[in-house]
Amino acid sequence: MHPNRTTLAIAYSLIALLLFDLMGLVIKHLSPDYSAAELSAYRNLCGLIPSVLALYSSSAWRAAGRRLHIRQWPLAMMRGVILTFAQFAFYLSLGILSFATASSITYANALFMTALAVPLLGEKVGYLRWSAVLVGFAGVMLIVKPGSDTFAPAALLPLISAVLYALAGITARMVDADVPSALINLYSTAVAAIGALILALATGGFSPIAHTTDIAWILAMGGFGGTAVLFLVVSYRMTEQSNLAPFSYFGIPMAFVLGWIFFDEAPWSELFPGALLIAFGGLMIVWRERQLRQRSV
Repeated sequence: MHPNRTTLAIAYSLIALLLFDLMGLVIKHLSPDYSAAELSAYRNLCGLIPSVLALYSSSAWRAAGRRLHIRQWPLAMMRGVILTFAQFAFYLSLGILSFATASSITYANALFMTALAVPLLGEKVGYLRWSAVLVGFAGVMLIVKPGSDTFAPAALLPLISAVLYALAGITARMVDADVPSALINLYSTAVAAIGALILALATGGFSPIAHTTDIAWILAMGGFGGTAVLFLVVSYRMTEQSNLAPFSYFGIPMAFVLGWIFFDEAPWSELFPGALLIAFGGLMIVWRERQLRQRSV
């Protein structure tokens, strides 16, 4: 892979991380006036536009004849249902926990993906990767602190979200390899939008817009999240995912700094050293998978 192309892909992935964090900041800002289900519905409805744009810009989809049908469409739709509840749990946690704490715990999804790949994909995971999972999970436990006087049940919400996001990642890998990622994403976003609408209506419906400026915030939330997806799709098409994975953990210090700037939160005692162990465990998995891939070439 051309180094300049890889560097550009990494830059795009970091921009995506920043946009996802900005989306999270808006969600936290709007949480006092709107439920997590409402915000999830708004996010997914806005996200349909960039999902369609990502599909139409996909060379793999055009080469396949621009087909919209997926043989395993129930699996793609189930992924959307999983994402509905993953988003709901994460958005709910943003309104309760500090921004950096909620965001950091969700980065454990890479650890759960490794663990879930064994029963669901039949992958063989050696002692090094299991050790990485245990190290990362120890980091999660240091943040959540179950059984301690400072334990907050709300800290389980981003943990549930991380498991569900990992399951969504696993189900995407279970779809036929010739199906473009952008098409899987469109299916999932559409189902997640419907699921979030149903969830919002089942949990009290939609609140009146509290302030006219909230319309702009809601559009910004959808714009940040949707544009982030576009940047990720482009970056994944430019280089191997293993080249991008190590940089995803830049999101932890990024979330800490943004939470500090916008909400005056500096949860040092909550996050460290737990967040470092989560990142270390994830990077161990990335390193080991890259090593195994090089051996198989």
